[in-house]
Amino acid sequence: MATKKQRRRREKLRRHEWEYVQENEDGEEVVIESPRDVDVVKAEKSEAKKGPIDARGRPVQKPSFQRLGKRAAIFGPLLFVLVFITGGDSLSTNQKIFQAMLLLAVFMPLSYLLDHVMYRMLMRRHERKLAARREGR
Repeated sequence: MATKKQRRRREKLRRHEWEYVQENEDGEEVVIESPRDVDVVKAEKSEAKKGPIDARGRPVQKPSFQRLGKRAAIFGPLLFVLVFITGGDSLSTNQKIFQAMLLLAVFMPLSYLLDHVMYRMLMRRHERKLAARREGR
């Protein structure tokens, strides 16, 4: 059994080609003059909601401390292992742990800063693209 939304879409497809219909927030169908207007409005709404998109087609997320913590949880143990392997016999175990923690303390703020700079750059690029599309109408 088709849902109400699916039936409505099928009804739209069966209509004549010269009649373009769009639903507003109240669920009422409004006739639109040209199909280009529908496409432009839909594209603007979807892009405004999504924000910038990365190369894989996924929306870029704002930098957050939660993701920074996850990244530290992944790279922290790797840094510890790296320091223990490359530390040799000249450093005690406490010195190796301190060195790994120091590396992690430098890595975390730099990682957050890099995320923030990249996000701002992508937001500016996205805003310029939206402005160019609005001017091109």
